[in-house]
Amino acid sequence: MSETSPAGTPDFDTMARDIAEVPAVEVIVTVAVNLMSAAAVKLGLTEEGDEHRDLDEARKLVHALAGLLDASATEISSFHAAPLRDGLKSLQLAFREASLVKDEPGQGPGEKYTGAIYG
Repeated sequence: MSETSPAGTPDFDTMARDIAEVPAVEVIVTVAVNLMSAAAVKLGLTEEGDEHRDLDEARKLVHALAGLLDASATEISSFHAAPLRDGLKSLQLAFREASLVKDEPGQGPGEKYTGAIYG
């Protein structure tokens, strides 16, 4: 449990000690899952549906996720990477389906890193 400073903000030294104990793979996977979750919300894939849909924001999140997975592919095992790549592809397909104006193959979010997604 993190301590707080007198101003009620987390103590930086305590936070640094806490994060020092977390393996890099776990940090990468956590960030990827957070990007996936945020993209799903922006794609309207949650219970609230279209209430939070914002395809411009979704594009940015999917692209960032693809870049993270591309950059970290050699650093995390296929045990971790495979389900993240599957989730990314599902988000890319959902983006393509939700878009009124379809991107050319290879031009959709993250396709710079993954190659063209057809669907």
